[in-house]
Amino acid sequence: MTDAIHAAHAPKAVGRYPHARRVGELLFLSGIGPRDPASNGIPGNVHDAEGRLIAYDIAAQTHAVFANVRAVLDASGARWEDLVDVTVYLTDMARDFPVYNAIWAEYFPDAATAPCRTTLGITALPTPIAIELKCIAVAPKDRGD
Repeated sequence: MTDAIHAAHAPKAVGRYPHARRVGELLFLSGIGPRDPASNGIPGNVHDAEGRLIAYDIAAQTHAVFANVRAVLDASGARWEDLVDVTVYLTDMARDFPVYNAIWAEYFPDAATAPCRTTLGITALPTPIAIELKCIAVAPKDRGD
């Protein structure tokens, strides 16, 4: 039995898929980016007069993507601490990894309790974002707390 989750306070999916799907006590989040849920804008993106992307702020996008992951976890009845595995996609590993890694440490200060993590450098994402996260959490349906 699986349950699809659509989070009202997360950005709308860019395709036909749920924000997350629960399978037993596991929660699988679809790829989540930094788009603003209210405006659909991308924090930190700078465009020229013709609308071409000319710069972005990986710190702003990292904070935004973490907020969006938290929104999906909240809608699923899960907590930040329930994350067990995170796959990170960065479009510029050389430039962005040090900033991203420092912000990760702010959100997960204790490596012993942080989720497992894999970070991949890729050439592009489906929208003009610099970071996307794919997450798995453990989230019992009847937590009791």
